[in-house]
Amino acid sequence: MRRPDFSTVVLWCGLLFLYLPMVILVIYSFNASRLVTVWGGWSVHWYVGLLDNTQLMSAVKRSLQIAFYTATAAVVLGTMAAFAMTRIRHFRGRTLFSGMVTAPLVMPEVITGLSLLLLFVAMAQVLEYLMGITFDRGMLTIWIAHTTFAVAYVAIVVSSRLGELDQSMEEAALDLGAPPWKTFMLITVPMIAPSIIAGWLLSFTLSLDDLVLASFVSGPGSTTLPMEIFSAVRLGVKPEINAIASVILLAVSLFTLLIWFIARRADKRSRMLPPEEERLRAQPQG
Repeated sequence: MRRPDFSTVVLWCGLLFLYLPMVILVIYSFNASRLVTVWGGWSVHWYVGLLDNTQLMSAVKRSLQIAFYTATAAVVLGTMAAFAMTRIRHFRGRTLFSGMVTAPLVMPEVITGLSLLLLFVAMAQVLEYLMGITFDRGMLTIWIAHTTFAVAYVAIVVSSRLGELDQSMEEAALDLGAPPWKTFMLITVPMIAPSIIAGWLLSFTLSLDDLVLASFVSGPGSTTLPMEIFSAVRLGVKPEINAIASVILLAVSLFTLLIWFIARRADKRSRMLPPEEERLRAQPQG
């Protein structure tokens, strides 16, 4: 029998290191015992109990809302920033602009969270002094903080795609009289759509997973799911935490499987095209 080589062993060790804790978490989510370290048999009691845990479900709903708003805003701002960095080659302050956009990638989250906290406190004082408006920290401040953090990732992903994009079709549309905004929306955006979708998904994941920034800028009644889990784990892991984590793993796995299936069908369909039809589709439309 052939012995496995070193690369295969390293690969399997890496996969076990990544996915074995998730498998254990899913198994213990079906534990009938309230003590997660003691196995008490199989049960779905904790999944049913999630519906009655209003505090945890409210945190899940709040985190999903913030993640959706964050991903949408980050895609819009990050795409515009990437377009400015790649297509506008020379403008005053370009280096400073690029550095400011990508700064959150290397900035510690503690520093970013503290800076945003001081900013929001100062804003609240100014608004209350000048206009008499009370500005409380909550979902809005978490959304702003997460968007500030996620824009850098979207800008990097989209700018890498824009940098390798052939600009001949855009130039042809401009030569034929199309305004720049129409060229961008009808030609550039469809060509960079995969990177935009990837940036949206990455921003959604980062926002849903963030704990440090949300801990700094959140207020009363704006607890997110990571904050709720962290507070519960400090007092001991509850079975409901394992159940909600397993539900999230299932949702992510199904979504990933759906994306893989769609991409696989599209690739298979493109491979089955006749050579003449494939050549005609590859030609730019006149």
